[in-house]
Formats: sequence, C-alpha cells, structure tokens
Amino acid sequence: MTPEPVLVSWSGGKDSALAFDRLRRDPAWRVVGLLTTVTSGYDRISIHGVRRELLHAQARSLDVPVHEIVIPPQSSNETYERAWADAMRSLPSTMSARTIAFGDIFLEDVRAYRESMATTLGFRPVFPIWGEPSRELALEVVNAGFAARIVCVDTQSLAADFVGRSYDRAFIDSLPDGIDPCGERGEFHTFVSDGPGFRTPVQYTVGEVVLREERFAYCDLVPA
Repeated sequence: MTPEPVLVSWSGGKDSALAFDRLRRDPAWRVVGLLTTVTSGYDRISIHGVRRELLHAQARSLDVPVHEIVIPPQSSNETYERAWADAMRSLPSTMSARTIAFGDIFLEDVRAYRESMATTLGFRPVFPIWGEPSRELALEVVNAGFAARIVCVDTQSLAADFVGRSYDRAFIDSLPDGIDPCGERGEFHTFVSDGPGFRTPVQYTVGEVVLREERFAYCDLVPA
C-alpha cells in the first residue's frame, strides 16, 4: 500500500506533535509538510507567541518543510481564511497532499470550522486524536518522552504562574478542577522541543514573562 501524503496543521505544541507522531507511525500516511499560522510584525506563531526561528528549528529536526500562513495582528476570520487560501494556492507544485490533519480533541464547533475551511479549499480534513480522553492524551505526551513547556496561559482560566513550567506529570496533577489537561479550551498553550520524530532537541532558554491584553501571560523562549 502506498502511503497517502498528508499535511499537519502545526501550532508547535503538544497536541499537533502527538497528531504528527500518530501519523508518522502509521504506514497508511506520509507527512510531507507542516502548516503554521504566523503573525506578521511579531514574527511569532499565532496565539502561542513562539518565535518563528524556533518553529523552523522544529521543522528541521522533524525533517519536514513548514509552510507559513501569515496573518496580521488582530486578524479577522475573513482575513484568516483568505490567508489560508493564499497559502494553499502557493504550495509547491510537487506537493501532492490533499489531506490536512488537525490536532483537535473534542470541541465540536472548532472541528466543524476546520472541516468547512479545509473542504472549501479542496482538502480532506482528518483528526488523528479526536475523541480520546484528554487526561489519557496528556499522559501519552509525557510518557512518550515529548519535552514541552507552557508558553501561554489565559489568566481568566489559570494563574499566570503556570506559564513557563514544563508540561509534565507534576504540571498535569497540579491543574485546578475544571481545567482540561490538554488545555483544549485555550486555558494554556505549549511548545515542544523534543520527542518522538525529532532528530535533535530544539535548543532554547527561558526568557521573560509578559502579560498581553491584560489577560494572556506569555513566556518568551529565546533560541540558544
């Protein structure tokens, strides 16, 4: 059986890394690229706030190209969707993938939005970790050997001092009741620097923590 080429919607965090790994280990699939939304001006992964340089270091370690979807700050849905369409049209002519994998887990409205956008662009969406219990997925990330760090916390859901911590069993066990262990509702976001599929760890140092919009605590990761 010839494996089907697939692109992975890549945030740089643990859920997309786990989805990538599921596909990487499945002989039915061949991951041929990453798709990442980057905010212009900031040169950072959108929402997660991770520097573009670290995104490209991840792609090099995973040995797959990354294709950026560039949006302006405070992008509207219309602008976001237009940026996706532009990025899909500009994929290399040799890119034969017509499937995009997403690392979503249980938010039905998010899945429906992804499905609508992907099919409108002529791609088939797949969801490798959809519907699995969040705590089991969280422990799979830790037990599989992924090295991840909390890079953003929504302080309306979680105390700011959770940002900058390693995503490990101690972090998972310390989460207050009602906080999803995978941060699926946006409570927190992560950056993965090593784990299955990585040829070498992505090197960085932990920088300063800043509060944006009087709500989101970001921990800057500085390429080493």
